[in-house]
Amino acid sequence: MTATTVGSIPPDVAPPDDPFRYGWRVVRRDIGDGHLEEELIPLRLIDLLHPEEGDQVIQNYAHQRHVRYLADVFQARVAGDPHAVVLADMRIAWDVPELKAHGPDVMVIFDVRELRNWGTFDVAQEGTRPAIIVEVTSPETRKFDLYDKVEAYDRAGVPLYIVVDAVERQGKTVIRLLGYERVMSVYQPLIPDERGWLWLAPLRIWLGVRDNEVYCFDEQGKQIGDYTELVEHLVEAEERARAEAAARAAAEQRIRELEEELRRLRGE
Repeated sequence: MTATTVGSIPPDVAPPDDPFRYGWRVVRRDIGDGHLEEELIPLRLIDLLHPEEGDQVIQNYAHQRHVRYLADVFQARVAGDPHAVVLADMRIAWDVPELKAHGPDVMVIFDVRELRNWGTFDVAQEGTRPAIIVEVTSPETRKFDLYDKVEAYDRAGVPLYIVVDAVERQGKTVIRLLGYERVMSVYQPLIPDERGWLWLAPLRIWLGVRDNEVYCFDEQGKQIGDYTELVEHLVEAEERARAEAAARAAAEQRIRELEEELRRLRGE
């Protein structure tokens, strides 16, 4: 991936015709007399690798959709564990010297002592680290996910790192999955099964690609739908239940009518 450059503009700075291409940061300055002045500062590409709290990052629709789906499924899988959290687009500070903070797309963290309204999840303060990190690539930050973060998350001691990689092939976007797991304190490729699916052991689910979309599957291989699909199925089930109840009521009413007619014919 080659960053856009304009003249002498540093390669990780958005072009002047679209300065907020990567997003923005609110900077507050004390101008005296108890007054603060706010200014929007354009983010640089490197700021997406090492964000600050409050940074507003621009993301495309496909990226948002994938992250939302994965976070929802992961959250459902850990819902019964009061000491597990799933965090999306949350800044995380590490306890490794010289390793700067990151902002993973999705993190699954166990053994959390107390749920708090984090702005940054501080590993040293919380006493635990992510069991799984998932990054969904975007065109301009893909290099970070495929290279920089592999080394960083390995150093940070993250047991399982998954990349949902959107690759451009002949004008089309193709989804592939890459995984790394720590074996003997160093990352090794996570080997997919014959379907190309990756097993996420802490969540007891498969992650796979079907019809060029990333999905989660349960242990039996059944696809896990997103929230919209679950709601649609619930609505359909409720409608079927109402229809069945109405049919039963009509049948019971018809039976009562026939019994009444039978009693009349008997002269009762």
